[in-house]
Amino acid sequence: MTLGVLLLLAAAAQGDTGSFLIRDFRFATGETLSGLRIHYHTLGHPRRDAARVVRNAVLILHGTGGSGSQFLSPLFAGELYGAAQPLDTTTHFLILPDNIGHGRSSKPSDGLRARFPHYGYEDMVAAQYRLVTEGLGVNHLLLVMGTSMGCMHSWLWGERHPDFMDGLVPLACIPTQIAGRNRMWRRMIIDDIKSDPDWKNGDYVTQPRGLRAALQLLFIAGSAPLVQQRAAPMRDSADAFIARWLDTRSAQTDANDLLYQVDASRDYDPSGELARIAVPVLAINSADDFINPPELGLMEKLIPRVKSARYVLIPTSERTRGHGTHTAAAAWKEYFAPFVAGLERRASR
Repeated sequence: MTLGVLLLLAAAAQGDTGSFLIRDFRFATGETLSGLRIHYHTLGHPRRDAARVVRNAVLILHGTGGSGSQFLSPLFAGELYGAAQPLDTTTHFLILPDNIGHGRSSKPSDGLRARFPHYGYEDMVAAQYRLVTEGLGVNHLLLVMGTSMGCMHSWLWGERHPDFMDGLVPLACIPTQIAGRNRMWRRMIIDDIKSDPDWKNGDYVTQPRGLRAALQLLFIAGSAPLVQQRAAPMRDSADAFIARWLDTRSAQTDANDLLYQVDASRDYDPSGELARIAVPVLAINSADDFINPPELGLMEKLIPRVKSARYVLIPTSERTRGHGTHTAAAAWKEYFAPFVAGLERRASR
C-alpha cells in the first residue's frame, strides 16, 4: 500500500460519524419502533448550486452483514476516494450508512431479539431516504450505488425515487425476485438457526450452534475458487483458513441479527417496475459470482426494460473475487469512472 493511500484512508477515517433517530418508525409489516437509530459515516461536504440543490452527494450502500465502514477499506477507498479519482472526497460528499439491523444501527441484538420488527428491503430503503433528506438535509443525490444487498437497494431507489438522483450503479445483484439456488441457501441459513433447539425462539443465552452451520453456507455463497485456492493452496492451509474464518465470524456475529439480515430479502422484486427508472444505470456483475451466476441469463432479459442502462459482466481473472468483486474497485473502476464523469457533465449543464 502506498503512502498516498495510507494518508487517504487516515483522512477518511476522520470523516463525520453520527446516528439519526427516526421516531415511531412504521415497518411494512405494521410493526413499529419508537426510535429507529440509523448510524452513518460521511466524507467530504455537500455542495449546493444556485437553486440550493445538492449536486455532489453519493449514497453508498453495503451488503448483508456489512456496514458503511467497509467502504473505508483500501480495496474500495484506495481506488475511488483520492485526488482526481472518481469519488474524490475533496469534491464529493459521500454518505455511508449502516442499514437497519447492521453495524451500529438498531438491530435485534440491541435487546429486543426476536421481538425486533421484521424489516424488509422496502423498510431499509425508506430509512435510508429519511436519513439522507431529514437527517443530513440532502435534497438530491448525484449517485446511488450499492454492493450485494446494497445493489438491490439501488434498484429500489431508482424505482421509488426516480427524480432524486442522477444515476445508479448496482454492483453484484439481479433486479428480480430472489429465487432458485439464491433463495435456497438463504432458506437453509434461516433453518440452520431456527431449527436449533439452542436458539430458543431467539432468547438464547449463548449463541446457538446453528449459527456456525449458517456461517458455513454464507462462506460458500460469497467465495470464489481462484481466491480460495490462492489463499489456501494446500490441504492443511485450507483447513486452517476455514477454521480461522469461522472462529472469527462466529465471535463477531449474533444469530438473530444474521437471521433477520438474510430474511429481509423476502420482499425484494423490482422487476415489474424497472421502466420507472428514469436515470442512467451502470449495472456490474462478475462471472465468478456464486450468488448471481451469469449462466442464468437473467440480466440480459431484464436490462432492456430500463430506459438507459448498461450491463457489464466482469470476466473471471486474478482481479475478481467472486461475489466480493463488488468491493474490489480495481476490477470495475475503468467502467465506473467515465460513468460518474458523464453524470457530472450532465448535471453541470
